[in-house]
Amino acid sequence: MPKKIAAGNWKMNGMRSSLSEIQAIAEAAQDIDCTAILCPPAPLIHSAVGLAGPLAIGGQNCHHAKSGAFTGDISAEQLVDCGASYVILGHSERREGYGESDTLVRDKAQEALRSGLTPIICLGESRDQRTAGQALDIVLAQLSASVPDDAQTIIAYEPVWAIGTGLVPSVAEITEMHDALRAELRAIYGASGQDISILYGGSVKPSNAQEIFAIPNVNGALVGGASLKAADFLPIMRSLAES
Repeated sequence: MPKKIAAGNWKMNGMRSSLSEIQAIAEAAQDIDCTAILCPPAPLIHSAVGLAGPLAIGGQNCHHAKSGAFTGDISAEQLVDCGASYVILGHSERREGYGESDTLVRDKAQEALRSGLTPIICLGESRDQRTAGQALDIVLAQLSASVPDDAQTIIAYEPVWAIGTGLVPSVAEITEMHDALRAELRAIYGASGQDISILYGGSVKPSNAQEIFAIPNVNGALVGGASLKAADFLPIMRSLAES
């Protein structure tokens, strides 16, 4: 069975003073029955691990090489050395802003697994692609070209047009996409594809979490802004646990 996972992506937000929010989430998380992951900026990872308790801590990106002359980058092994156990890869902000290809995402995922991290691989279509009826083709193509050989991964479907906009696809649209992703994962990995968690991401908040988590093949969420505060993230975690 896929795990129920609530993952928070802090993006380029948070200072050392924000660690109190991680501590508050960690203290409440021990009574919530789901896997909770927080991915703060890299400078906060080591400190976050010390406060995390039942929370897992992840990175937001890693390089595809083990080490080397890559100024400003961070390796998967360095994330592990800081105490991280997950890493977000292929987020639309990386694909669009930094030109990261499916092949590069796959190489990063392979290196993450080699180093002991579980990759959270992000997929999603633009508004124009959705309007043109290309969403399924685009996202399934991203999936097949981005996933590693090993099935020990997590998939996050994040329609680009829903990230941070307050817009959310309809229940029918989320259902269609997640069902298609599940079928494709089974085609790629066989029976193991049934156990991979598929998260939804894009303007998830306490007010819509329950409806989203009721959709078949939605096994959790990758949450952006609402993961920055315990008051917002904990209700999402509770909705997931109760789904």
